[in-house]
Amino acid sequence: MGYPQKLLSAGEEIKTEFRPHWSQILREGLLTIMVAVLLILVATGPFNPPGWVVVVLVVAWFVVVVAAFVRWWTTQHVITNERVIHRAGLISKKGTEIPLEVINDVAFKQSIVERLLGSGDLLIESAGTHGQSAYTDIPHPEQVQKLIYEVREARMAEMRSGGAPSAPSASPVGQLDMLSRLHDEGKLTDEEFESEKRKLLGNG
Repeated sequence: MGYPQKLLSAGEEIKTEFRPHWSQILREGLLTIMVAVLLILVATGPFNPPGWVVVVLVVAWFVVVVAAFVRWWTTQHVITNERVIHRAGLISKKGTEIPLEVINDVAFKQSIVERLLGSGDLLIESAGTHGQSAYTDIPHPEQVQKLIYEVREARMAEMRSGGAPSAPSASPVGQLDMLSRLHDEGKLTDEEFESEKRKLLGNG
């Protein structure tokens, strides 16, 4: 289930998209194995519990494991040449989008076990209303951190140079309008807005 192309803006390209690391559902996987072994033992005769116990066990497994799997499967992390996107949910959805130009810092953290498994946590600090956005169970967080920095630098260079001719806000006027919109939305502070405006106008 990839990120819907219809939700991308003109000229926007997906650099990478991924689900949380499989370790997020590791406990549910182990629970599934335990339940399967128990059901085999019940079927082969060593144990003969009441039928309602088996039913309760299967229902509990379904509620816990299937719900966790659905949450994992429907959670998306997407990095484009314009923003970092997080979406979650099957029926009711929630998500956050962070424009690359407002990202100040990206940090990752891994425990010893997470390093062995290839997962970790990611913390994105950005200007305005976003503040700090923490994401857990990120596959190869150091590589994701590097990619965010790379696309952010490319985005900032594009904005300072006026952008690609095909971009909707390629002209200085369009870039200035985008900066004003980000400032009005609280995604850029007064100082950041003035600094980027001076760079755009060639006075920085």
